[in-house]
Amino acid sequence: MPDAPETAGLSRHLANLIASEGAIGVDRYMAEALGNPRWGYYKTRDPFGLEGDFITAPEVSQMFGELIGLWCAATWQQMGAPAEFRLVEIGPGRGTLMADALRAARLMPPFLAAARLHLVETSPVLRELQGSALADHQVAWHDHVNELPSGPAIVVANELFDALPIRQFERTQEGWRERLVGLAPDGGLRFVRAAGPSPAEALIPQEVRQAPLASVAEISPASITLIRDLTERLLAAGGAALIVDYGTDESRPRDTLQAVIGHKTHPVLEAPGSADLCAHVDFAQLGRTARECGAQVHGPTGQGEFLERLGIRERAARLQAGADASRAEDIDAALTRLTHPGQMGSHFRVLALTPPGAPEPAGFEVGACGGKT
Repeated sequence: MPDAPETAGLSRHLANLIASEGAIGVDRYMAEALGNPRWGYYKTRDPFGLEGDFITAPEVSQMFGELIGLWCAATWQQMGAPAEFRLVEIGPGRGTLMADALRAARLMPPFLAAARLHLVETSPVLRELQGSALADHQVAWHDHVNELPSGPAIVVANELFDALPIRQFERTQEGWRERLVGLAPDGGLRFVRAAGPSPAEALIPQEVRQAPLASVAEISPASITLIRDLTERLLAAGGAALIVDYGTDESRPRDTLQAVIGHKTHPVLEAPGSADLCAHVDFAQLGRTARECGAQVHGPTGQGEFLERLGIRERAARLQAGADASRAEDIDAALTRLTHPGQMGSHFRVLALTPPGAPEPAGFEVGACGGKT
C-alpha cells in the first residue's frame, strides 16, 4: 500500500471534486483511482507478481506468452505474411507476455523481421519495466490506440478490459437509476443513487432490462469505444485482435466491481489509488459491438480450451524434459492454474476479432466450443 500522504492526496482530490460538481459516476471514480496522473494506482507502482496485488497469466508461466507469440505468428501467415505489420499490445504490464511471445516467435524469423512493436501504455513506471524486458527490441509507446500508425496489425489485450471504467445502475420502482459516488457525512466516500434517469441507461443490454428490482446492471462505455476503434482499424487495414480476460459469455445483472490489495479484496471506496479496481468483462457486449461494426467474431472460449488447442500440454512436456523434479512440479502447477476449469481455465475467456472472410484463427476451430459467431 502506498504512503498515507499519497492515498490522502487522491481522497482529498475526489472529495473536492464531488463537493464542487456533485456525485460522480463509478466510471469517473475508477478513472481517477486508477489513472490520476499524480496519485493513480497504475501511475505510481508495479502491481504485478507475488509481491504486488495480483498475478496475471504471463507471470504464472512463460508458456502463456510463448503460445500467444505462436498464435500471432500463425495469424500473420493467415494474413498473407505482409512484409511489415504492427505487433501491438494494449496494457502490456511488465512486458513479460511480449518478451515471451517474441522469444517463441524466433522459430519464424520472417515474422520477427516483419513485426514493428508498439505498446499502448500510460504508466511511466510500467513503461520503464517494459523497456527492460524488451531491451533487445525496438519499441514504440503510445498513450492511446488511436495514436498507432496505420497498416495491418495484430493486437493483443490480456487482462485489460476488466480495468476499464464501468457505470453501474440499480433497478428501482421508478426504473433504472445510476449508482454514483458521493460524500458521506464524515467526509468519506459512499455510494448514492441518482435522483432521475440517465441517457447512458440506453446501453444496458436488452437481456438485463427486465431484471428484478434491486438488480445491478454494469456497462462499460470505455470498452465499447475501444472495441469500435479496434474494429475500425481491422476493417481498414487488416489484421486481428486477441482479447483475454476474466468475464462471462452472456449479459446479465451483476455487481462485480471489486478492489484488490495484496491478492485480497478491499473495500472499493476506501483509500482510493491504493488498490486495483476491476469488474468482470461482458464478452457478449464486446462481441455484439464488434459484429455491429462489421467484424468477424471468434469465441469467446475458455482460456483452458484455447491454450489446449494451441499445444500447451506439449509445451509443458518439453519444458519438463530438461527440468529437475522441483521445476517439473512447478510446471505442472502452472499448467493446472492456466487451464483447469476451477482456476483460470474457464473463468478467463478468449475472444478474437478479424475482418469478414478472414480464416479461423488458431484456437477457435470451427465446431469447437466457442467457435466462430
